[in-house]
Amino acid sequence: MYDAVLAETVTITGAGGTAIEAYSARRLDAAARGGVVVIHHMPGYDRETKEITRRFADMGYNAVCPNLYWRVAPNAEPDDAAATARAQGGKNDDELLGDVGGAAAYLRSLSNANGRVGVIGYCSGGRQSFLCATALPIEAAVVCYGAFIAGTPPEGFPLQVKPIIDRAPQVSCPILGLFGAEDQYPSPEHVAEIDAALAAAGKDHEFHSYDGAGHSFFSVDRPAYRAEAAVDGWKKILDFYRRHLNA
Repeated sequence: MYDAVLAETVTITGAGGTAIEAYSARRLDAAARGGVVVIHHMPGYDRETKEITRRFADMGYNAVCPNLYWRVAPNAEPDDAAATARAQGGKNDDELLGDVGGAAAYLRSLSNANGRVGVIGYCSGGRQSFLCATALPIEAAVVCYGAFIAGTPPEGFPLQVKPIIDRAPQVSCPILGLFGAEDQYPSPEHVAEIDAALAAAGKDHEFHSYDGAGHSFFSVDRPAYRAEAAVDGWKKILDFYRRHLNA
């Protein structure tokens, strides 16, 4: 079986028609495939996020990660770009939706696209993935420890974001949520609140919380990494996307 993968920096059209940088990884065969938009975590568009993007290509999907900090810090190192973005209060929700919508359009334009696109986000990207599920025409959304879907940031927190739990009735696709039981943002109470809101709205969702895991348990290069939770989480992600993105 032909298994070549092309991974490269590309330019996509984001919010307001602005050209932004993105990282694309895609299979080079002609088989029709679903697409995944990877929404990076608050630390930014970094090597670890690009590895995740390539992993989705290896799993059989076309994938792309938009650089959400491109406008405020083009060509900057990930840590510097993230610091600049934090100093400005983080990513505006409307601009985020435009950038992710542009990334989804890029995936659907590929010659081997089957037209189905999912999103996945980590940390701040988890909140943004939930937001996309309420506002964009996508087929599936994965929320990995998304903070401030419910609850508000503590005083002095760099991101100027508001809870979006009131948007639960607007969710238009299935959601998979993966959380750490030892996390503070979102706490188990926040997760229960999100779960209840989606259930009350009759939305298709499944949530899993892992004992002994906190925030960023997927991050293999960080002390927060928890192998057992991450391995099981990846299995659940693959099963979820197989059900919702495969034609």
